[in-house]
Amino acid sequence: MGSSERHDGSESEARWCAVTGGRGFMARHLVAALLRSGEWRVRVTDLASTVVLGPGEMEGLLGDALRDGRAVYASVDVCNLEQLTKAFEGVDVVFHTAAADPSKNDLQLHHKVNVEGTKNVIDACKICKVKRLIHTSSSGVVFDGIHGLFDVNESLPYPDKFPDAYAQTKAGAEKLVIKANCINDLLTCCLRPGSIFGPGDKIIPFLDRHGWTHVTIGDGKNCDDFVYVENVVHGHLCADKTLATIEGARTSGGKAYFITNMEPMNMWDFTYLVQQELGYKRMPKIRIPTVFIKPASYVIEWAYRFVFSNFGIHQPQILTPARIRYTTLNRTFICNKAVEELGYKPIVTLQDGLKKAVKLYIQMRNKDFSKRE
Repeated sequence: MGSSERHDGSESEARWCAVTGGRGFMARHLVAALLRSGEWRVRVTDLASTVVLGPGEMEGLLGDALRDGRAVYASVDVCNLEQLTKAFEGVDVVFHTAAADPSKNDLQLHHKVNVEGTKNVIDACKICKVKRLIHTSSSGVVFDGIHGLFDVNESLPYPDKFPDAYAQTKAGAEKLVIKANCINDLLTCCLRPGSIFGPGDKIIPFLDRHGWTHVTIGDGKNCDDFVYVENVVHGHLCADKTLATIEGARTSGGKAYFITNMEPMNMWDFTYLVQQELGYKRMPKIRIPTVFIKPASYVIEWAYRFVFSNFGIHQPQILTPARIRYTTLNRTFICNKAVEELGYKPIVTLQDGLKKAVKLYIQMRNKDFSKRE
């Protein structure tokens, strides 16, 4: 990248970026990477009224950055344009990661946060003359829950129907971001990560709690494209650097890119690898045909929606019709476009990422146990 196409040194030292949903799983890693780069001051926005630092954060990179001013926290609801506009003032780049909880299949909620919220983010970017908007989309935007996806690329169109409210509204949000490219001098780009895992995810704790199950739903032959969280972060940084050049803006502005580890594998083998890293012995697989599990999932979803909610019971829905679709069909994606146009390449292998994530999880779990004792 030529220096004429980037900010000069004096400007780069004072450049601000904003990360919406900045206290989320992937976003925490993104904020840390932005701070580590030394190129950015980071405005972290999220719903909580104040920032609550987790274990290791208080004396770590984020804690230091909040104390010395390299990072600031702002309580922002993406459904509030005024709050967003205030948060984006003086910001060069916005990384939009905020989204409704995927486990809640509530179309009204998801439309409000994912679609209307993204529209507000775009409007605030225009008002504040933000240069670039990098939107965290999802590989689910091309999944209909009926047909498996095997090595598909970005030419695959959006489906007519979606398996859940999350995928439907993420597709709606992506369309808005793509359409906003080059309006009011705003450059936009969307990233579609595969199934993200890493330190702080929900996959490893779930498999730790249920490590004894070894249940396979369906024929157990479906593959998925997992992606280590640091690779997703790297993809975001690659997208921003690409849009910051004249040629990159022309090539990648208004486009969407799949981001994976480029190591597709059998989904159930991945769960067994995690369980083995956690110390569980590999046991014979228990297969449950989808013909039996699907009816049960509809009954359970109905119970959560109309019975449990009335009694104030709000537990994560492990078994839903949408999750059955996600866990029994092939979902693999080709990242050639991201490699060629964004310069993306995974920086952590799937095996190394898995070992690192499980190791850190065990350390934190053991600390929690020692505190309780």
